[in-house]
Amino acid sequence: MPYKHAHYFVGAVLLVIFGGFWASYFSVVNGPMPLAFHVHAVTSMVWLMLLIAQHISIHQRANAFHKQMGLASFVLFPLLMLGFVMIINVTADRFVAQESEFIAYAGPKFGGALAIALVAYCTLFYLALKNRRRVKLHAGYMLATPMILFESPFGRLMDQYIPWLNVIRTEGPHEVMSSIAFSDLMMVALAMGFYFMDRKNGAPWLVASCFMALQALFVWFAYLIPGLDSVFAAYAAIPESATLVAGLAAGAAAGWLGWRAGGAPARPVAAPA
Repeated sequence: MPYKHAHYFVGAVLLVIFGGFWASYFSVVNGPMPLAFHVHAVTSMVWLMLLIAQHISIHQRANAFHKQMGLASFVLFPLLMLGFVMIINVTADRFVAQESEFIAYAGPKFGGALAIALVAYCTLFYLALKNRRRVKLHAGYMLATPMILFESPFGRLMDQYIPWLNVIRTEGPHEVMSSIAFSDLMMVALAMGFYFMDRKNGAPWLVASCFMALQALFVWFAYLIPGLDSVFAAYAAIPESATLVAGLAAGAAAGWLGWRAGGAPARPVAAPA
């Protein structure tokens, strides 16, 4: 089976999440905070734990358990996308309320970056299911999803403890954008390393790299995009129920369409004698 030690990488991302969000979430989890934070945190971490369980089970030849975890992903993935949309909605509400100078500057950029992450997740999950009969591709697409998640917690961790690591660091409100971009580029470098190690089966890492590079470019140059603030304000005016249903539907559609696309090829019909 491919990627023998991948569960260590996924586990490391879990640790980065705990470290990056310790001050702002885990240490104050019992305090007042939006429901969106809890949904996003729980679904993201459970997704990573599911990946670890799937990886270990298939390497231990526990195929039945691996299949059960695979079926569970059809339920979990739409909830994961729901969590992303809930965070976008909270950000949009804070932006419209002009809660602070920082959110007035960063809100639309965060929203756009999260939207890119959502599309990346759906694409990778769809392709993982479509290629479920090709083990290396299936595993690669699933294991690429933590890379999309990495930038947010690592950017915070880097800003708090190792700011010298960010060699493209900027000052002022754009500082957070430079942290996101640098974290994305770190994962692009890792993903492209995997791609060049096995280009025949490297499509997952190439796809993930494209999304992460797009996200890095977006957050870095978003301040130059005319009308971005107006678009985000217009999004905030959409009824929340509609956006939440859309998030769930996007996750469910990625799973359903991927499963259908990866079905066994139809057997040729024998010609009549």
